[in-house]
Amino acid sequence: MNIQQLEYIQALDKFRHFGRAADYCQVTQPTLSTMIQKLEDELGVKIFDRSHQPIIPTAVGRRILDQAAVILLQVAQVKEVIREEQEALSGSLRLGVLPTVAPYLLPLVLPLLRKQLPDLKITITELKTSECVSSLLSGQIDVALTASASKDELLIDRPLYYEEFLGYVPRQSELFDEKYVHSAEVGRYQLWLLDEGHCFRDQLVKFCHLKNAPSQRVIYSRGSLETFMHFVEQGNGVTFVPELAVKTLTPERRAFVRPFALPRPARCVTLVHHRDYVRHAVIERLTEVIQHAVPAEMLRLRTGQDLV
Repeated sequence: MNIQQLEYIQALDKFRHFGRAADYCQVTQPTLSTMIQKLEDELGVKIFDRSHQPIIPTAVGRRILDQAAVILLQVAQVKEVIREEQEALSGSLRLGVLPTVAPYLLPLVLPLLRKQLPDLKITITELKTSECVSSLLSGQIDVALTASASKDELLIDRPLYYEEFLGYVPRQSELFDEKYVHSAEVGRYQLWLLDEGHCFRDQLVKFCHLKNAPSQRVIYSRGSLETFMHFVEQGNGVTFVPELAVKTLTPERRAFVRPFALPRPARCVTLVHHRDYVRHAVIERLTEVIQHAVPAEMLRLRTGQDLV
């Protein structure tokens, strides 16, 4: 028994004539007749009374036809789900991403998105956390990648992966000779930190108790992590980098990286969308692509990590 045979008996029941049913199904009359005969032989019953003109279903045939109608309706619903899914994965998507996430995650994700979602046009904007939230609530973006809980009942968070903070220290410091960075020590150095409002900065300040650090002799407004890393490489101060950033560094630059001593601070990178956003297929596929792009060990909070 197959779907095509069920469609044939449904057509014959509708037209009560082999020729017209065959035309409706766009097959030859012998083909339709043979397929229906095979179904009857398989079931061991006659579905139609061919001695009657026009053809009518038998008593058991009527029950089979009623059940076939249910099955074909369900098949049509499956096809509709597929159609909606295919259409849902096209069109456009407006994505907000934190500046401390975008440079390191997107190069891993975008090639996969181009391959798996070729019909989806993605517009990406780098935004701070507060800007992501306000843009989601106002409808200016559809989805955001943030690193802190949204704390708004209108928004839904989907944890994607967990990423450690690591120190980036100069060769000319005592920290370079240490295996680990201790949070209590970093306040003694010139620290290069992002502007207030970046959750990357806020989380580190909280973890390292840096609000009143006395040694910030130089303030750099609107700096980037890459700029700060170059300062450190020239022997000027200390900064911090996310785990994915380290995976992009050359071996020479990895020499400046030091993990924190236990507990090691980590953040949860999260996909956020408005609870009324209806394109669930896009959300599911984007989640899958991102989680496939990052190292498997980052999909869970690891032993010794402290979520900040």
